[in-house]
This record gives sequence, structure tokens and C-alpha cells, in this order.
Amino acid sequence: MASIVLKSLSVLLGIFFIFVGATKLTPKISKELHKDLRKEFARYSKVFPLSQTLEFKIPSKWYRRTVGGLEVLCGFCLTFIPSKRIKQAANLVLVIMMLFATYNHWMVGDKFERLAPSLVFFFMLTCRMIVEYQIKRKEKQDKNKASSNDSAKNADTSPAATSVSNTKSKKAD
Repeated sequence: MASIVLKSLSVLLGIFFIFVGATKLTPKISKELHKDLRKEFARYSKVFPLSQTLEFKIPSKWYRRTVGGLEVLCGFCLTFIPSKRIKQAANLVLVIMMLFATYNHWMVGDKFERLAPSLVFFFMLTCRMIVEYQIKRKEKQDKNKASSNDSAKNADTSPAATSVSNTKSKKAD
């Protein structure tokens, strides 16, 4: 059951981030949305966390393209790549990006309606990480339980144990 939840979350979140990232990269999906995102990223680039500390201004065009490209790449990994480690890395990158998105919305003074989607997807990505951790932990427990059962069976059928039981059965005869 948990595996179905994990796969569903991975595919749905992956497709969502591919779509959102593509809207940041190209106006072919929606010209109006792309134009709005260009304006928003001009505001976000001014409050980029490291820009004031390092006295470095990030161009809004490259900030938008980097965020969009990472979203497409991570979404692709969540949807199509079977490796668990790659999915975990993509999930972690997206969680950090959602934290940055929340920070950006907060710093430019956006209303909660603009801030809420980044929080929702932060929590969904976090839930995906938790489900994956629980599945991994359960598999490890099952493996340990199986190996302890195997070692207990091997101890019962060891040559010393069988010779002792054979000796006892001969004495009983």
C-alpha cells in the first residue's frame, strides 16, 4: 500500500514540476503566465538570500531559467527515473526550492494566496520523503527479522545440535 502511495506521489509531483518548470522556461504553454512569471522573478531576484550578503545581484532572467530548469529536471527524475537515490536527491532539491519560494514570496510581501502553493508543495514533498523513509525502514526490519529467523533455523540444524538430538534418541531406544 505504501509503495502505491509513494509511486503516485512521485509521478504526480513530477508531472506538476515538469509543467511548472516549463512555464518558467518557455511562453509556448501560456504566454500570459510566462509574462507574469517574468515580472515576478524580477521582484524575487532583488530579495535573493545571498545577494545582499555577497553583494551579488542575480539577473532575474537567469534566476527564472535556473529555477525552471531545476524543476523540470527534478520532476523528470521523480516521474521517470527508477533509482531511489536519484528520486531522493530530486525530492530534496525540490524541498529546498520550495523553501526558497516561500522565502521569496514572504520577502516581497505577497499575500497568503501567492505563498500557499509553495507551502502546500513543500509539505507534499516532505510527506513523500517520510513515506519513502518508512518503506525503507520497514524493508530493513523485515530483512533483519528474516536473517535472525534463518540464523535460528541454522542453529537448530547445526551438526552439534543434530548429534546431541541423535544421541538422546538412541538412549531413549
